[in-house]
Amino acid sequence: MASPYDLQEQEQLAQIKHFWARYGNLITWLLIAVLGGYAAWNGWQYWQRKTALEAATLYDELDRAARANDVDRVRRVWSDMQKQAGRSAQAQQAGLLAARVLHDTGATDESREALKAVVDKASDPGIVAAARLRLAGLEMDAGDYAAALNWLSGSVPAEYAALVADRRGDALLAQGQTEAAREAYRASWRAMSPEVDYRRIVEAKLNALGVDPARASE
Repeated sequence: MASPYDLQEQEQLAQIKHFWARYGNLITWLLIAVLGGYAAWNGWQYWQRKTALEAATLYDELDRAARANDVDRVRRVWSDMQKQAGRSAQAQQAGLLAARVLHDTGATDESREALKAVVDKASDPGIVAAARLRLAGLEMDAGDYAAALNWLSGSVPAEYAALVADRRGDALLAQGQTEAAREAYRASWRAMSPEVDYRRIVEAKLNALGVDPARASE
């Protein structure tokens, strides 16, 4: 004859079986999701570390090629970096560096493409603003002032606002929009710290357009 303890144990087992029959699949899938997520997180962390290491190595190689003025090597390494670590922080800096080297050697179209890649993939607003400024410069060199103004549109970090306004003034003035250029230069002069030497150049541009920014700001 079963003891009260055995009957109680059997009842508990029956309750457990009933609970598992009802909720077992749900619990299993939840555990799989959690463990799968943990494994994915570890895998993602590993991939991030691996990508960062590869990107750092490639950037060092690109930097050496740039200092040696080895343009073909710059092209190869920049191409490899885009394929292997195109969205890494190092790739953003590498794009600016590759663009400068390519521009200095007359490869303007390739320089433009490198800068566009930075704009498309960079997550740092400052890096994007720097790339847009350089793209605007390339378009102005090509005489396409509308394209230059397009690259200068949109919001930028505060530390880039003065430079963007100054470049916008250059593009507007080249299009014959003198009053709009004055306003852009005024905005640049106001946004630029008095300690920055370049502010004197902006002031000279305003003086040439008949504006004394110091008096106008009083």
